[in-house]
Amino acid sequence: MNFLNKFDIIIIGAGHAGTEAAIACDNMKRKTLLITQNINTIGQMSCNPAIGGIGKSHLVKEIDALGGLMAKAIDYSGIQFKILNSSKGPAVRSTRAQADRILYKKFIFNTLKKKKYITILESEVIKLIIKKYNIINGIKTNNNLKFYSNIIILTVGTFLSGKIHIGLNKYDGGRENELPSKKLSNNLNNLPFKINRLKTGTPPRINKNTINFKILKKQYSDIPVPNFSFMGELYNHPPQIPCYITNTNNNTHEIIKNSLINSPLYNGSIKGIGPRYCPSIEDKIIKFPNRNKHQIFLEPEGLFSNEIYPNGISTSLPIKVQKNIINSIKGLEYAKITRPGYAIEYNFFDPKDLYFNLESKHIKGLFLAGQINGTTGYEEAAAQGIIAGINASLLNMNKEYWYPKRNQSYIGVLINDLCNLGTKEPYRMFTSRAEHRLFLREDNSYLRLTEIAYKIGLISPMFWKLFNQKKKHINKLYKYIKKKIIYIKIKKNKKKYKNKIYKKKYYFKELLKKPNFNYKKNIKYTNFFIKFFNLDILKQIEIKIKYDGYIKLNRIELKKNVKNKYFKLPKNLKYDKINGLSKELIKKLKKYKPKFIKQISNISGITPSAITAILIYIKKKYKTLSINI
Repeated sequence: MNFLNKFDIIIIGAGHAGTEAAIACDNMKRKTLLITQNINTIGQMSCNPAIGGIGKSHLVKEIDALGGLMAKAIDYSGIQFKILNSSKGPAVRSTRAQADRILYKKFIFNTLKKKKYITILESEVIKLIIKKYNIINGIKTNNNLKFYSNIIILTVGTFLSGKIHIGLNKYDGGRENELPSKKLSNNLNNLPFKINRLKTGTPPRINKNTINFKILKKQYSDIPVPNFSFMGELYNHPPQIPCYITNTNNNTHEIIKNSLINSPLYNGSIKGIGPRYCPSIEDKIIKFPNRNKHQIFLEPEGLFSNEIYPNGISTSLPIKVQKNIINSIKGLEYAKITRPGYAIEYNFFDPKDLYFNLESKHIKGLFLAGQINGTTGYEEAAAQGIIAGINASLLNMNKEYWYPKRNQSYIGVLINDLCNLGTKEPYRMFTSRAEHRLFLREDNSYLRLTEIAYKIGLISPMFWKLFNQKKKHINKLYKYIKKKIIYIKIKKNKKKYKNKIYKKKYYFKELLKKPNFNYKKNIKYTNFFIKFFNLDILKQIEIKIKYDGYIKLNRIELKKNVKNKYFKLPKNLKYDKINGLSKELIKKLKKYKPKFIKQISNISGITPSAITAILIYIKKKYKTLSINI
């Protein structure tokens, strides 16, 4: 075996966190060993074949701005693209793409294997080698090989003491048909980490040839088809195909209710806490008893795959029950299951034991990223992976660490939430978690992060050249629009004006601030700009101008929240009466009963915007003048 045994950085695990960590290390020219139990699962989409969604797409675009892989991979493999929240403001609009999971994995693997500084090894890590004073030194594999490095990134996903549940059956597994990392898990149990259990799940897969698509509603890609990557082009995408929509019904719900005795979620077999925002179909039926249907998206697993992913019915019920559930649904009456759904429990480590650069506070040189830190989702894992890779490389280069702040990116929000507050349940990103979301938009992720990425050494010369060209055009157009004057014809209908038409003078910038004025609806006034500038640039300027005032007000509001941190809360405050608080936050506030605003800030999941909502309610309800709002 022609492997060196000494590396700058070793990465354990090659999922979404591990691959992004590896690409960051390669971009920074660090000699990196990427080690995985199965080389064929590098970059694998273990659950749903999709990237993006509310809040998640912001992470993907920020990863791209930092030189990462995920955006490029989904542009290469995306078979259906949608803009979610398209009728709402730009801050909460989010791109989502259905992926051909084979093409996605192929892109990731082919990219990694071409990289100069990455060595890929298929083996199982069974032990971390730690020197005196808790300093990392290397790893040992199941075939008794040892590899040495003073910097290791742990990105093991659900493989630590993973246990799969299907009905009353349970067995060890890190993923379907893959063994867990039991020896490594036992080794880590002896180290000074706080360890807990979480749970996630996946739905059964369905043979697409047994589905009656004719009676189902189709959902096509948006036109024009959007891109995730800054350097993405329309021709990067494979052919686009539709997803389909169906629903559960009362019959489905009765089948589930009558089978709960055999559900590991409800018979006590599963102890780990599952994701609040991606519940199993069993949870949906119990927690929302008044709903007579739940929407299901039938998502193709690929252009040439015979499998369909039924998004919305994750379950760990027995296989026979899963079949009955599927056959009770419109369009699936004769559908056949190709693989059963299951739940998986796994170990995760308390992320409060990490510094903001994702290095362990207990073991020098050990970085943790992905589901091991209590998150759920490919995008959240990838975001941590790239930050761990950046900081592992900076440590190897004896340079100061870097991580984005809350007011700088969604990645900063993610890391700040995890390392400050920790989590008791799988953490998922939403736009509502970011108090600076008016500024942290999809459209300006490159303007926020690319210059930093260039200084660190993360992006290619071509990326940097294109970025500077776009930035130059944005600045040029912005200066021009500030000075541009246009005249709009106005007809005055009052008798004294005798229906004369007048021209009213406007600065174009002031027009763009108006909610009902935009470059699409008023193309006759924007044709001049379109001749000389890309539509994306004009759109970016419009958003900037429309949002500038709101962003300034938002920053003033956040400063006031800091001043109010020692304000004492009224007794028996009715949190469920406060507009803008989610059920998750209301439940936590009732449980912890904070006495001061500062104590609210220390509760996991609480956002500054939630604190503002509480303060506004108190001021109105109790006529409290001491609150600075």
